[in-house]
Parts: sequence; C-alpha cells; structure tokens
Amino acid sequence: MWHCWLCLLCWLAGCNQEVGSVEEDEFARLRRRMVEEQLRRRDIAEPEVLRAMGEVPRHLFVPERLREYAYEDHALAIEAGQTISQPYIVAFMTQALQVGKGDRVLEIGTGSGYQAAVLAELGVRLYSIEIVPGLAASARKRLAALGYDRVEVRLGDGNLGWPEQAPFAAIIVTAAPEHIPPALVSQLAEGGRLVLPVGKGEQELLRLTRTGGETRVDTLLPVRFVPMTGKVQKN
Repeated sequence: MWHCWLCLLCWLAGCNQEVGSVEEDEFARLRRRMVEEQLRRRDIAEPEVLRAMGEVPRHLFVPERLREYAYEDHALAIEAGQTISQPYIVAFMTQALQVGKGDRVLEIGTGSGYQAAVLAELGVRLYSIEIVPGLAASARKRLAALGYDRVEVRLGDGNLGWPEQAPFAAIIVTAAPEHIPPALVSQLAEGGRLVLPVGKGEQELLRLTRTGGETRVDTLLPVRFVPMTGKVQKN
C-alpha cells in the first residue's frame, strides 16, 4: 500500500519517464532504419544530408495519431489539408540544393517545419515562408521548442519570396506552382540553386542554377506535391 499520494505520484512519474524513454529509443531505431533502407540504399549519398535526416525527430512534426508512421516511406497528412513529404523526397531535395554551413537559404512552404529542421541541421541560415496562418504559428513554435533557432518563419505569399533577405544561395519550394515564380529566380545569388516541383496534375522536380545572368534548368524526377497558393507576379 502507498503511504502517501506524493510517493504514488513520484512512482507514476518515474514510470512515465521510463515509457517515454522506451518510445524515444524506438523512434531512434526507426529513424536509423529509414536512413539506411530508404535513403542510403537509393541515391542519397551526401554524408551531411544523411546525418541531418538521422538527427531530426520526424515523429514530432506529424500529428500525434500518425507518429507510428512517421518513418515510413510515404507522405503524411498534417494540418490545413497539407502534407509532409516522404523522407526520400525531403532528402533528395535537400541534396539537390547543395548547401553548406552558413549559406542563406529560403524555403517556400514551411508546413510542419520538418524540411526546415533538416536544413537547419546542415547549419544554414534559413528563412521560411508559410501562407497558412495556423501552420506558420505551429511550425514557428515547434522549431523553437526543438532548438532550431537559425530558422525564421514568416507568414506570407511565397511567390513573392523574401526580397529583404535576398540574395539566397539556395531556394527550396515544397508546393507546386504551375509556373516558376519569377521573383524567386531574381532572388538567387550568383551560382544559386532553386529546387521546386512545377506543374498542374503531372509535376516535375526542377533545379534552376543561376550563372552569369543565365539560368540552367535540370529536370530531376517526377513528383506529386500539393498545389502552391498565392499570386504569381508576372514579368
């Protein structure tokens, strides 16, 4: 018999901590398996990208009811009818950006903040724009709680970019516009890369590289993202 409620509460707290520790160990195991089976065995070879994907607790960026599926190889629904991309696509786009520590990077479509956290693990200075108020607020809070203080989240239309912070070494877009937003191209630094899905229905992941006033476009792979909202400014 418990002699006081305080003893019982302390015992329960200890049990809860133990359960939480076991859960985190299991998520860490699933994360390692994700890196080995979904990424390294395919075409994700950049060591820093693999390290970052192995560090970020993806299960904390999805709804609690879906956490058991966080490290599986598919997209998951989040708030406001949006999605968090499958781990492979996040790693592929991150690798395609070719960023390094200290680079200024712009993200369009913060979503839950997962892609932002992966980029922050690489040591970049990240500026992220989200058009949905609830998502912007929750992502900002989540990233701060996890210690990703090199990410600045702004509520706004990603088609316009973030001219006050340009130029950027790289820009990543995690929703699909029908056409490439001209403002984003103009905000790339010399040698900068823009990685984004483009198209309505059928989409292609493109990488634009700005060199000497010209832009080279490479088609990387077919993809499917939620449509990008906001208004594209025509040239």
